[in-house]
Amino acid sequence: MPTVAFHTLGCKVNHYETEGIWRMFMDNGYERVDFDHDSDVYVINTCTVTNTGDKKSRQVIRRAIRKNPEAIVCVTGCYAQTSPGEIMEIPGVDVVVGTQDRKNMLKYIDEHQKTREPINGVSNIMKNRVFEEMDVPEFTDRTRASLKIQEGCNNFCTFCIIPWSRGLLRSRDPESVVSQAQKLVDAGYKEIVLTGIHTAGYGEDMKNYNFAMLLNDLETKVEGLKRIRISSIEASQITDEVIEALDKSDKIVRHLHIPLQSGSDTVLARMRRKYSSEFYKQKVNKIKKALPGLAITSDVIVGFPGETNEEFMETYNFIKEIGYTELHVFPFSRRTGTPAARMNDQVDEKLKNERVHQLINLSDQLAKEYASTYENEVLEVIPEERVQDADHPELLVGYTDNYLKVQFDGTPEMIGKIVRVKITKSGYPYNQGTFVRIVEDASHSKIKATS
Repeated sequence: MPTVAFHTLGCKVNHYETEGIWRMFMDNGYERVDFDHDSDVYVINTCTVTNTGDKKSRQVIRRAIRKNPEAIVCVTGCYAQTSPGEIMEIPGVDVVVGTQDRKNMLKYIDEHQKTREPINGVSNIMKNRVFEEMDVPEFTDRTRASLKIQEGCNNFCTFCIIPWSRGLLRSRDPESVVSQAQKLVDAGYKEIVLTGIHTAGYGEDMKNYNFAMLLNDLETKVEGLKRIRISSIEASQITDEVIEALDKSDKIVRHLHIPLQSGSDTVLARMRRKYSSEFYKQKVNKIKKALPGLAITSDVIVGFPGETNEEFMETYNFIKEIGYTELHVFPFSRRTGTPAARMNDQVDEKLKNERVHQLINLSDQLAKEYASTYENEVLEVIPEERVQDADHPELLVGYTDNYLKVQFDGTPEMIGKIVRVKITKSGYPYNQGTFVRIVEDASHSKIKATS
């Protein structure tokens, strides 16, 4: 039986797609082995969001070639899409496929075995208008299932290379989304995370269908689904229709990731983001009314070209005002090929790092404040794994619907089920809890904060 090994760099979408590629190999009689083992085929799913992503991708490719010079090395993903030439120049790379046409990978491998010639299967992503279907009915290592619903992005923010590596926005067929969700629930998953490159942009390329309608369809048509989580939603995508869907839903969790990037209007304009801080704030206030106790997480870029102390403080104060429950803080990274990399007034690295630390400290403080409001409350948790702790072999860890990470003593059969846990000690990154009971019928899993 031929073997295949995978290494995935980058985002959740890449991890999802690796699962889809593995399914194709599995259906063709391959056995999956660990990446550090000898394998007949190595598949490296690359990232290009920063220059470091490119560099790490090259390192992993070389590692595979050194591991087994006789193996077929197949490179896919975002870096493969934007720089196939660079990858083809690495001696030992046999097949390059970008972020589309992954179904041809096995055909190219067969072809390469006959000709021994390297194959570049990358085509122009900007011409693609069709979502590439990949079946992922279960995941090798997860209790939370992702479901990719769209691909690509039309925004062209000045710091971002993604439209060039992923192409323009295209949505998955709604029937396919619903049937894939049903397969995941049938495989035992209680929670599904809707994911994509610009997730809530779903449906913008369709005539009579949109993201809110998809949420309603998932809610009503997928039997046995307990929780729907949206991986990310832009402020501009929070329409009244989406708010209504969230408000009516029993399954959409009280947690949204709403990227901010900056709380300064002048920086937002230089980033070419599609909103002002005031617009963002209005959307957040509206959505908090619909979902009391809502946890909001976000991404922030610090040290964007030209960011003054005043602009940074605008962001700092805006974050405080919104009251996020957690932030992902990134120092601005010059991505070759983006307008922002060519801008004047690049911010000094030392200053960038100081600002990053200020925001991380603020994020920790806000996270603790939010968590403290749930001390002594009973919340529903889906345990994901056992904590590797020799002193506490019974310790499980998982997330509440509003994205608090909770540790509590439990048994392995609780993993993947919905269980009620009392938060005994709030904190960040972990809250401590005690097990109350397993929820048999979790049809009303969105507990209001009063329960």
